[in-house]
Amino acid sequence: MFEDDDFTGAQEPRPHAKRMGRELAMQYLFRCDMRQELPDAETFALFYDQIRKEHGLKENRFGRKAREYAEKLYLTVALNGEEIDSVIRQRSQNWDFERISHVDRNIMRVAVAEMLYMEDVPPVVSIDEAVEIARDYSGDEAGSFINGVLNGIKDTLKRNPRGGKQPNKGEQE
Repeated sequence: MFEDDDFTGAQEPRPHAKRMGRELAMQYLFRCDMRQELPDAETFALFYDQIRKEHGLKENRFGRKAREYAEKLYLTVALNGEEIDSVIRQRSQNWDFERISHVDRNIMRVAVAEMLYMEDVPPVVSIDEAVEIARDYSGDEAGSFINGVLNGIKDTLKRNPRGGKQPNKGEQE
């Protein structure tokens, strides 16, 4: 879980606040899917309060940063959901989008939101984080599937997948 300064009773190393934000966004979007409701600030606040109490997440810098990043992600997915889902559909050939598990779909939505709309996050980081989250929440096979879909999306981007300046044609990375 997380260190004692962030959660009560936990002893394992603390992840980065962005990682926690990604997990929170995925869980919240999953919750919205299951309840067939649209994401909004009010239901996110209720969701976050419940998670905070259940897992002992403290109202400190780590908790605030994780919450802020989760909000940024779920809002990006909510505002650009049709485009994000379309990109995922195009790259998950031979898979009916509706048959992809809700967990896996929302992990990919969060990663694609970062890849398309957050220039400060290198696409390879989004992919690595999505695969790790998938392994934690869905299993190794899901991680491999998500890795394949997201790498296909990364290859279509017009920016450097590792961040920084995109090399000109003929230049080496």
